[in-house]
Amino acid sequence: MALAPVGVPASSAAVGAARLAACGPVVTEPLTEAPWPLARLRPDLAWPLSRGAGVTVAVVDSGVSADHASLSGKVLPGLDLVPGGGGSGQCDESGHGTLIGGIIAARDVVSAGFVFHGVAPDATIVPVRVLRDEKRSFDEDLPGRIATAVRWAVDSGHAGVINLSLTTTPTPALASAIAYALGRGVVVVAAAGNEGDASQAGQPVYPAGYDGVIAVAGVDEHDGHVSTSDAGSYVDIAAPGIRIAGPAPNGGGFVFAPDGGTSFAAAYVSGVAALIRSYDPRLSPAQVAQRLTATADHPAQLWDREVGYGVIDPSRAVGALLSAGGASAPAPQRVSAPVLGPAPDRTDAIVAIWVAALGATTVVVLLVGVPVIRRGRQRGWRAGPL
Repeated sequence: MALAPVGVPASSAAVGAARLAACGPVVTEPLTEAPWPLARLRPDLAWPLSRGAGVTVAVVDSGVSADHASLSGKVLPGLDLVPGGGGSGQCDESGHGTLIGGIIAARDVVSAGFVFHGVAPDATIVPVRVLRDEKRSFDEDLPGRIATAVRWAVDSGHAGVINLSLTTTPTPALASAIAYALGRGVVVVAAAGNEGDASQAGQPVYPAGYDGVIAVAGVDEHDGHVSTSDAGSYVDIAAPGIRIAGPAPNGGGFVFAPDGGTSFAAAYVSGVAALIRSYDPRLSPAQVAQRLTATADHPAQLWDREVGYGVIDPSRAVGALLSAGGASAPAPQRVSAPVLGPAPDRTDAIVAIWVAALGATTVVVLLVGVPVIRRGRQRGWRAGPL
């Protein structure tokens, strides 16, 4: 029997419990270790220059809850495009979008003695809800829904960065929406896809495969390419994409995605993009992408199909920043960016768009690989239905 909180009528408690159940799993478990991506990336080293203030990141996903302490007051009213959903986009039935939002912009919180924070803790999140969960979907309306989400994020005046931790069949409407966002100075970051998202090995995954979109692959604690992360000529950069922890939608605890996914890698890059946009908002999306790729920890051959130009380095990406006019930013921590070779040819991306549009059934998948679960899985527990 569930007990009502002291001083709260049982009927009110039941209503509250129903609301929580409808808007995502209730998780109270704390962190059980320090999040390794924060130790690897050290975004805090960029904070003397930028913490992301004044930048809003649109998270086009399953919704972003504002109930966790790390996100309280940081999630703006957004838009819910899920059929029958309505509301402000702050209902997250799966927990995926809230974890993405936390990676990007969570403020410092301490859980069981471990510190968790987002990459850009002074940035703001605006949620645009397009999916209920991470399940594979054959809804032909989904690409159009994502396109609508992208255009709304731009036209609402909120977004300086758009995070797309999902994949879909390319359509003319989606391509147009991406071009619309880039043309209005919005940085677009997307997951490069997990194993099986590409119809053929090495083929682009969309929206990551569109020109101008920063396509993000996943790496492990040793900067090794995560085996499930899709590879191809469209991959630009890499970030942590396995064993990811972050805030739960309800209950104040933390969820854990042991198998990770490029969804989470994209969120780390969106956070760094927010740091850059805050430091110099005059930079174009292409200039932001250049900062990210030029200052990454490059692979031996400078670029490869698995990790692009390498793992993001937040402090260098901000510290090496050049102003929109080309002059060095007035920061003593700045470093010189290496000169990059020519970008990989994306001709295959253009061909793949038409092939997919003519012959493929519409499929949209949130890039988690497996659902976000509680730490308790290691003790034989399983999360309840999402």
